[in-house]
Amino acid sequence: MRSYLHILFFIALCLAWSSFSTERDKYPTDYFTAPVKTSIRLSGTFGELRSNHFHSGIDIKGYIGLPLFSIADGYIARIKVQAAGYGNVLYINHPNGYTSVYAHMNEFVPELAAYVKEQQYAQEQFEVDLYPPVDSFSFSKGELVGKMGTTGYSFGPHLHFEIRDTKTDKPLNPLLFGFKVQDTQPPRMHQLRIYQLNEKNETEHAFTKSLVWKSGGYGVQGDTLEVADDRVGLALKVYDHMNAVRNWNGIYALETFADDSIIHRFEMESFGFDESRYLNAHLDYEEQTQKKSFFNRCYLLPGNQLSIYSGSDGVITLEPQQKVKIRMRAIDVEGNQTELQFWIKNSGKQWQRKAPQIFNYVLPYNEASIIDNHPLFLHFPEGAFYENLYLKYHASTERSAGVYSAVHSIHQASTPVHRYFKIGIQSKSVPDSLRSKAFIAYCDTDQEVVNYGGEWRGDTLLTRSRSLGDYCIMLDQTPPTITPVAFKSDMSRSSQMRFLIKDDLPTGGSAHGLRYKATIDGQWILMEYDYKNDLLRHRFDGRFSPGKHQFRLEVRDDRDNVQVFERAIVL
Repeated sequence: MRSYLHILFFIALCLAWSSFSTERDKYPTDYFTAPVKTSIRLSGTFGELRSNHFHSGIDIKGYIGLPLFSIADGYIARIKVQAAGYGNVLYINHPNGYTSVYAHMNEFVPELAAYVKEQQYAQEQFEVDLYPPVDSFSFSKGELVGKMGTTGYSFGPHLHFEIRDTKTDKPLNPLLFGFKVQDTQPPRMHQLRIYQLNEKNETEHAFTKSLVWKSGGYGVQGDTLEVADDRVGLALKVYDHMNAVRNWNGIYALETFADDSIIHRFEMESFGFDESRYLNAHLDYEEQTQKKSFFNRCYLLPGNQLSIYSGSDGVITLEPQQKVKIRMRAIDVEGNQTELQFWIKNSGKQWQRKAPQIFNYVLPYNEASIIDNHPLFLHFPEGAFYENLYLKYHASTERSAGVYSAVHSIHQASTPVHRYFKIGIQSKSVPDSLRSKAFIAYCDTDQEVVNYGGEWRGDTLLTRSRSLGDYCIMLDQTPPTITPVAFKSDMSRSSQMRFLIKDDLPTGGSAHGLRYKATIDGQWILMEYDYKNDLLRHRFDGRFSPGKHQFRLEVRDDRDNVQVFERAIVL
């Protein structure tokens, strides 16, 4: 009997591995060299679950200044500089139809850096998105292209590295291209979440179970989970672990079997950037936003249009007293596997269902919806939700100083919204002289006010959002602040000057972040903006002759409140 089970396990292992071999056969595994000369240690994997998006590359650990190299012959197709996002990023097109992407770079090689700076001065802006002519910059395989950094929205030195299909711009899993990463460790499973569903596959009740390690895999306490519904969905918290790093990374694939028949599978081979926000349907959004728990949902919400799935919709159907064997298999890109096995049973018992929902509107996930009750206007486009929304709404009078409308409570922030919707709030109490300072305020889950911007249409202030929750109209008359960090009147022996710039309100929706302009003797100068640290930096490069000059820095917020710092300086 034992040898028979070993044979079955071996056959299953071979089948799983053959699917990976097929996937690897799609891509050249000996064409590219690694972008770093050190061993590749990962702090992030392709398809990893992040906030509102799937991770579109791999994060290679290192240090600021670590040399980065072209993975094959190619030419620079694009160079982008951002205060947030990818920071300093290069895109190299290769002859075999793929594009490599190097993000969060500290610096480019000198010829690229000079070109970027020339374009920044020509456009008089720090953030640029450049597409050099094809024959401008070419690199050979293994040639230096720049150095690792932590620019943009990065909180530690690393290279965010991608491989994309050049024609479609779809990111592909770089680890399918033969890069060597030491990984002999199977994924680890942590918790199972169970959803009791109604006939529309809407959640009636959900609960979480911790997993226990049993011989050769994971299970649940007592082996059998009892439910009181005939339709069930599952979600699993599971992470990949690799040699020589402590990071909890994302897995490559997850399969769910009911009585040995596969009912759901996803794999992180590729996805489109236009699909990435469907992550909020793939995971349990409420668990992620409220508890920072990332559960992979193993059944489909009706509005989920991700292309990473195969099998059925993953919903398990149970007759009264029926017992079904469930297996869930997590696999990393190297083929290491872990299994969870348990039984799930429909007890047939009556249970106290939650009270009927009290709601104001039903918004179908596959239709556009408009709500216009005069104080409030909402337009949700088709596909704004992943399942039908039973929207709760109420308005309350807010007598706090600085609030110029009712507070409109639009459902709850723990419900994800896929597409931007329009929101308009009516107010007749804003003085004409202050209408330009009015904005739609969103009170986030931390009770922080966020400026969502807005434009007036008559007595209604309109903006856009992808968050449900509390909204009202407020005023912003406070200018940003400018704080010198490295500045003095005599800068003749200094290589750079630095300033902190801050606003009293974060921004979202259609609101702009801080805008700035710096000049010396009226001539525009380049100030590098590090968004995450609120830092502006100018590096002196000999553009101005030694002597006395006039420096001016102007910072403007979304409602055009302006702060100016102006001083005479010696260079």
